[in-house]
Amino acid sequence: MATHLTQAAAIAACWSCGQATSQHFCEACGKIQPLQSVDYFTTLGLARKLHIDMAALEREFYRLNRKLHPDLFARATTREQEWSTEKTSQLNDAYRTLKDPITRTAYLLELEGVKLEEQSRNATDTARQSGAEKKQVVPPDLLEEVFDLNMQLEEMRMNKQMGEDDPNITRDLQTAKEKFEQKMNDLTAELQQYWDEWDALIPPGENEPQDQQARIRVRDQMVDLLNRRSYIRNLVRDVNEALA
Repeated sequence: MATHLTQAAAIAACWSCGQATSQHFCEACGKIQPLQSVDYFTTLGLARKLHIDMAALEREFYRLNRKLHPDLFARATTREQEWSTEKTSQLNDAYRTLKDPITRTAYLLELEGVKLEEQSRNATDTARQSGAEKKQVVPPDLLEEVFDLNMQLEEMRMNKQMGEDDPNITRDLQTAKEKFEQKMNDLTAELQQYWDEWDALIPPGENEPQDQQARIRVRDQMVDLLNRRSYIRNLVRDVNEALA
């Protein structure tokens, strides 16, 4: 697997032998190194690109997992055992985040300093518990559809409370669900075009885009698409709950 390490992935010297080393193990004495504060791409030796060779990603994950697993350090020093546990946890988090293209994109945008709108289920639950208003902006082109959907959902909930069943409402909600699912697929396809643009901005051997104007343009487009997709995903979730 081709490795692209940032400067943050290298430390000055091994704690054991004093030789120059890399982030996981000393190349001179083989000792495990302390956990570093690096991003998930660096943890798995990747450039910050959105197209990833999934087979290569899995091979690198399992290779590192076999070398870092705490069971291998049962007779090591206490701090080496701790580093093994910390690195294994970091590795698992990195793999879970990067293997999914949507979470990978959201994570890269966070590295770019962008905080996506709070559209997650956790944000919804937290808002309900605290009584606070969740930040959730309806995309302008969906205002009418969302208004109609909310009316249908409210009518479905009232019917359930009264023990009634309206096949027409059920049919309309199923139709709306299919329509929103198609919108999600369309947004994902559009998002992939910006993955291509982002990756093309990174020169060979580099880790980040060098054209700052293009970088901001592509980044902002991905933010908008992810927020729209997240909003629609929540609509589909609400419909599924109503139809359950």
